Amino acid sequence: MTGRLFVVATPIGNLADITLRAIRVLGEVDVIAAEDTRTTRKLLSHHGIGTPLVSYHEHNESVRTPDLLARLEGGESVALVSEAGTPSISDPGYRLVDACIDAGVTVEPVPGASAILAAVVVSGLPSDAFVFEGFLPRRGAERRKRLAELASERRTLVLFEAPHRLDATLTDMVELLGGDRRAALCRELTKLHEEVRRQSLSALAEGVGRAPVKGELVLVVEGAVEAEPDLDAALDEALARIAAGASVREATRGVAQERGVPRRALYDRVLEHRRTSGDDE
Repeated sequence: MTGRLFVVATPIGNLADITLRAIRVLGEVDVIAAEDTRTTRKLLSHHGIGTPLVSYHEHNESVRTPDLLARLEGGESVALVSEAGTPSISDPGYRLVDACIDAGVTVEPVPGASAILAAVVVSGLPSDAFVFEGFLPRRGAERRKRLAELASERRTLVLFEAPHRLDATLTDMVELLGGDRRAALCRELTKLHEEVRRQSLSALAEGVGRAPVKGELVLVVEGAVEAEPDLDAALDEALARIAAGASVREATRGVAQERGVPRRALYDRVLEHRRTSGDDE
């Protein structure tokens, strides 16, 4: 009988932010695979748990995955934890989960604290739909290319960023997304020095440029705002087409489709203009 892999979310800062189920699972499994054994050992000690630990991080996961899979297939149960939050979300874990699925080993999530959700709900930005981008590319050209691709994304953007790259990232965001966009820089969430700066991208960039920040960072940025249809410009174009020989219906239908304005609203504006100017339909 095969064992079971538990993907366990751990606190992102405050050690009390852990579920009762997570505490039970961590105490009952045969071994805990931890991204940072030192951090996990502190958590286990705080909750009186003595389960053995093995390291599982980006530098050894290709070697450690077969070892853990063999233990699972031999009937042992394993809990996978990252340094903070949920494993495999910008942290190691995907390879082991994928290997277990291929081998028919049961994988069970044990949800809990999330820096992504914590940042979104305190940002004050729309949370009904958002996009998590993880870390942007480290190289400047690649980062700017990705930001240019995200410039038209209307959903709220959520990103992780390292403190030493934050200044450059915010500068690129101002240039490519627009400095007026609302944003929230969430630092050290649930920790002693928790801070949330809710400002425009321009204001954030200016502040970080003057005084660099430290700690774990989550950046939440307002999505692109849909431009209001320019009915006045659409009206002028429709009237020009009518003057050139097009019918009112043909002109309004074509201009509305090309400019993305409501056809009925444009049609009514054209009729109103023709009535007030004395033209016949």
